[in-house]
Amino acid sequence: MFRRDVQSLADIIARCLRADGLETPLKQRRVVDAWGRVVGKAVEKYTGEKFIRNQTLFVKITNPALRADLSMMRERLVKNLNAEVGAQVITDIKLF
Repeated sequence: MFRRDVQSLADIIARCLRADGLETPLKQRRVVDAWGRVVGKAVEKYTGEKFIRNQTLFVKITNPALRADLSMMRERLVKNLNAEVGAQVITDIKLF
């Protein structure tokens, strides 16, 4: 008669994304978008291009003093960015 196997829409979407191989790129995009929320607007003004390669987030910082300060906080930034996304997406940050 009726099927009682009820699933949430979020579970169905996650399973479809995983099956199509789009889950990881979506999470990586969320990490790149979360950069501004994690570091703040003042740092975001000095941020250039951002991309992820081999679980490493590469961020261009135009201010050398700010780049030095952020490089000392790399571990905390990695932790906060992964927490913002809710998954272990990146393992390191390279500032250039």
